[in-house]
Order: sequence, then C-alpha cells, then structure tokens
Amino acid sequence: EVQLVESGGGLVQPGGSLRLSCVASGFTFSMSVMSWVRQAPGKGLEWVSTIYRDSGKTYSDSVKSRFTISRDNAKNTLYLQMNSLKPEDTAVYYCVAGNERGQGTQVTVSS
Repeated sequence: EVQLVESGGGLVQPGGSLRLSCVASGFTFSMSVMSWVRQAPGKGLEWVSTIYRDSGKTYSDSVKSRFTISRDNAKNTLYLQMNSLKPEDTAVYYCVAGNERGQGTQVTVSS
C-alpha cells in the first residue's frame, strides 16, 4: 500500500521559510518521479515542483528561485524548502507519487 505522509507546515510571516517533508512507503521511492502540488482556499490543485529519478528538477514559475525540491532516497523522503514566502503561497501542500497523494500539510503565510 502506497503511503505518503507530509509534515512541516505551519504559520509563517511573509518573507519567512519552511521546509516540508514527505515520508514515502509501499513503493520503490528511488525509482519514482515525485512532485509537490498545492491547493489554495477555494481553488483547484496547482502543480509546484517535480523531481526525477536522476534528481533533475522543474518548478512552476510562481515558485521558481524561491522553492527547492530535493529527495533523500536512503530515507524515502521528499523535501520542499520554501523561502521568501508570500501570502499567495498559503495552501495545503501535497506530496504526489503517480496517482497517489498524501493527506497534505497546511502552510499559512500571514502577518
């Protein structure tokens, strides 16, 4: 059974930083393409970033240069380092593997 468990969300002031984690199990993490998506209040899912098996990375224009995706295959863990956070980054952030998604972690950026 695929399990994806996100953590690390919280309340942060504009300009602040957070690091999200996603612990994966039930599949071969090191061979999997992993992504982060988010859903802001009242909006649909928005793709944020993807990391490939060779650790190549892609980002949406809205987070490029502020967010960094990474993975630790030894720990079956996906990360998202978020810097220079803006109020518009407020959303529930989900870890995605194939068609599977975790339960999400809430990020709120507010003064």
